[in-house]
Amino acid sequence: MTHPAQDLHSFYPISALFLPPDFKLESMSELADAIRKSPVLHHERPYLADLAKLEHIRSLVSLAPLPQDKVSDWVVNPSLELVPVHWLKLPAFLDDQVINIPERGDEWVLIWKHPASRLVQICPASGHDLLALKIVSEGLRIRDAAWEGKVTTGHINDILASAVQRGILLAPPSRLERDETFPRGTGIDPHFFSSPTFTLQWHITQACDLHCRHCYDRSERATLELSQGIRVLDDLYDFSATHFVSTQVSFTGGNPLLYPDFNALYKESSDRGFMTAILGNPMPKKQIEKMLSIRKPEFYQVSLEGLRDHNDYIRGSGHFDRTLDFLDLLRELGIYSMVMLTLTRNNRDQVLELAELLRERVDLFTFNRLAMVGEGAALASVTPENFPAFLQSYRQAAEKNSCIGLKDNLFNLRHHEQGLIVNGGCTGYGCGAGFNFLSLLPDGEVHACRKLPSLIGNAYQQTLDEIYHGPLAQQYRLGTAACRECPIRPVCGGCLAVSHGYGLDIFQERDPYCWKDKKK
Repeated sequence: MTHPAQDLHSFYPISALFLPPDFKLESMSELADAIRKSPVLHHERPYLADLAKLEHIRSLVSLAPLPQDKVSDWVVNPSLELVPVHWLKLPAFLDDQVINIPERGDEWVLIWKHPASRLVQICPASGHDLLALKIVSEGLRIRDAAWEGKVTTGHINDILASAVQRGILLAPPSRLERDETFPRGTGIDPHFFSSPTFTLQWHITQACDLHCRHCYDRSERATLELSQGIRVLDDLYDFSATHFVSTQVSFTGGNPLLYPDFNALYKESSDRGFMTAILGNPMPKKQIEKMLSIRKPEFYQVSLEGLRDHNDYIRGSGHFDRTLDFLDLLRELGIYSMVMLTLTRNNRDQVLELAELLRERVDLFTFNRLAMVGEGAALASVTPENFPAFLQSYRQAAEKNSCIGLKDNLFNLRHHEQGLIVNGGCTGYGCGAGFNFLSLLPDGEVHACRKLPSLIGNAYQQTLDEIYHGPLAQQYRLGTAACRECPIRPVCGGCLAVSHGYGLDIFQERDPYCWKDKKK
């Protein structure tokens, strides 16, 4: 059976442009062979047979099914075809027949249907693409592939992540999920029940060049040995791989850059493909440049506690001006900058003025409420009765100042009352203590949240997997029973550290600042 020209043009829209008007084909799948058997066509356009082969396979891929269910491990996209050709630039030629003229040369071409858009993609296979396909199809261990290629495991992870993003590989969803025991709220977006990222806030040292009046912990703790830190990173790598999450290590302290082996530990973290961040103090430019030579952090967070006089009363003389200068340095070096303020009764009226001062100096400004823990117990908290009005004025300021961020979970209570869209709150998932966030101290103690005593294990004696799935971590993930029926529980949960500072039972009583069902 022959096929009319219009069928050829629909099946081979580019190849058919170069066929004679009376060209006939017995089977629609045989155009490449027919071109090879035609001395005229093969002579005039020797690349035409390979071009037709690509168009034929592209048509077949467009009809290929994709998995309906989530995959349980890394897999090659089942629609993908790896096609050998003897001409370069053929995929580009399919898009533009004037600029992209094929050249002789052997290469592999990838053709696949993207799992999200369902659109067929076609491009030359890079060395990274072929490596990603080899690792997954042969079930190779990432560490072995890195060792054989003399590269870091992070480099291999980046290659696999890129292949997943482009749809060449399929990966399982995150296994960090809020199980059926966690309150579902009302009308909450399902993505708040599963986190694709995990953060380890790592207090690598107690050493600090400041002595702030609200410091949560000035205790003496065993010094972290570099060898211990490397074992922690290996364990964290296994945890991340098992749970299919991207992981961020937020280095803090004390002042993390005062840790003697900071650069070595920072590099080991980067080599494993972890995102990095710094929660620290202003430091000299040379030290920041050494860090940048390894990897640029996702952000560098410093703290200010109000305007100059109040801030320096809390953090030490000259700290305010040093911090402003340091923020200018971060901008000069292209590092995303964040300023965190601890909200107290004495600095409440300075917050918005400080935010205005930082408008052009910082990328993000947020606050945490004072947790009356450690030395912070000597300071006065904002009165709960005045807090809703403060949130309202802060949110109004945020509408006009792009650096102001809404971090406190109770913003979502205000949003819910006003029919506005709720956001992610404190950790992107309301209270993320023990869920998408853990805190590790220099002596190996693991806490669900650093701002209150919340010990759930020891990283030197247990694996993170054992700690994360243990009953103590689960208790912190569930939070307080008083919030179980709240319609916005998945994006709120109050602040356990604030409740602890008020002497409340954090697993039974709710955040004292929550005004739900109270007179406001």
